[in-house]
Amino acid sequence: MKTITREWLARAAEDLAAAQALLLRADLTNVVAFHAQQTVEKTLKAVIEEYDLGLMKTHSLTRLYELVRSHHPVIADMDMLDRLES
Repeated sequence: MKTITREWLARAAEDLAAAQALLLRADLTNVVAFHAQQTVEKTLKAVIEEYDLGLMKTHSLTRLYELVRSHHPVIADMDMLDRLES
């Protein structure tokens, strides 16, 4: 695994840990959603880096997923990706 891939995944793991730590706080739902979105975005960018799929300067989970899916099929809940983006 490339160093840059490991770095993206490490940052994604930090966001996931933050989301999990805040999950029980009903008053912080928006912060949990933010960290969940960041987790998915950074994970997709890790895949893009690992497989040299090109440079994608976007925060759109849908666009990132479309790039990844065309080269490395994975199952994704597109409705959830849309909800995380909004």
